[in-house]
Amino acid sequence: MRVEKSASARSPSATDLPAQGEGGSRVLITGASSGIGRALALAYARDGASLVMLGRDAERLEAAAHACLAAGAEEAETHMADVRDREAMARIVQSAHEKRPIDILVANAGVATGLSPGQLLETPEAVRAMLKINVEGVFNTVEPAILPMCARRSGRIGIVGSMAGVRSLPYSPAYCAAKAATHMWADSLRGALAPHGVSVSLIVPGFVKTPMTAALKAWQPGAISDQRAALIIKRGLERRQSVIAFPLFIYAAMRLFALLPPAIVDGVMRRFHVDVPETPEREIS
Repeated sequence: MRVEKSASARSPSATDLPAQGEGGSRVLITGASSGIGRALALAYARDGASLVMLGRDAERLEAAAHACLAAGAEEAETHMADVRDREAMARIVQSAHEKRPIDILVANAGVATGLSPGQLLETPEAVRAMLKINVEGVFNTVEPAILPMCARRSGRIGIVGSMAGVRSLPYSPAYCAAKAATHMWADSLRGALAPHGVSVSLIVPGFVKTPMTAALKAWQPGAISDQRAALIIKRGLERRQSVIAFPLFIYAAMRLFALLPPAIVDGVMRRFHVDVPETPEREIS
């Protein structure tokens, strides 16, 4: 899929860009047009950050960029991007880093899919699209930043996982598999990159009030706003936490469920009425 760069919310010239070390941090966020990504961009904007915001909805992305500028961002550079496009993502991340080194990169873009009550098989094309976005999309976002950050011996990487990656859920099998893969990759990267001065934080949100969870028909214990989630994530990245999980009681419960006999946990999970909408995304040949 062809990915085009949109007009920046403010198009700085080369002389307009701040020198390295001046102003706020340089922060790149995927999925920045809505939900957690938008809220996180706004949180960094209030600190005067230089933002690089990626998304697929041009109108929402530009609106988010203008909101960030109004909130105090030093700049808000926007890119129309599909994280499935490895070559395009590499160009965007490398170009952003060349303009000014990226201090913080957050691989946030993702979609959910699952089963409705009585449904036994997920649509294969939807599953593969979700895997491309949630797994390969994370790889495509993070990989281009690894060598430049390690060369500088500085940088923070945040990878957004899910409670569904801690213990599988019977109503969202492929999504759980995708998030589990993301968790393992983040854990591996953390150990590999730490000696080179780069921290990797696995972000494990519970229920956050976003457009994605609004479509989910299920009990959502401990649900918080996207603004609150953004502040938790931002604080965790500042502290270079290995795992940024919230709410903690849900994370503890999921870790416990992973240790209990599967038949018991599966039986409990099946008692809940859950309807996970199928993603409209489809595999791209």
